[in-house]
Amino acid sequence: MSRKAPVIEGETSIDITEILARIPHRYPFLLVDRCEEYKPSQSIVGIKCVTVNEPFFQGHFPGYPVMPGVLIVEALAQTGAVLMSKSLEVDVGGKAIFFMSVDNCRFRAPVRPGDVIRLNVEVLRARGDVFKFRGKAVVDDKVAAECEFAAMVVET
Repeated sequence: MSRKAPVIEGETSIDITEILARIPHRYPFLLVDRCEEYKPSQSIVGIKCVTVNEPFFQGHFPGYPVMPGVLIVEALAQTGAVLMSKSLEVDVGGKAIFFMSVDNCRFRAPVRPGDVIRLNVEVLRARGDVFKFRGKAVVDDKVAAECEFAAMVVET
């Protein structure tokens, strides 16, 4: 059975219902709550509202909860996957978007419970079903993490 996300012409916001239709991630691994400023095949801004209820905070770290950097990178990748899915109109019933690589990754500031992360993702290159991105995770105008990454559409 295929899931096809609704398309609304000219819409630049993507709510959780459409995110769930576009990428297969679910709790506890869905790391994007909504998206804004969508520009087809160009850029998107994902939003992640970080709560102390996130399961990883139990062990990272007790007494001083910090979101693991790899999960911030994953949130950027999921935001990129939403951009790819919507830009290419990927039918997620028979295809998936897989992370291919990450380069030049830097962690600049900790992300803590109560933070709202703006996941700024822009397309550097797009060739067929492969996209290369630059991502920047920002909390209160301060860069928490940044990297370049690539993803591709594959048959499942």
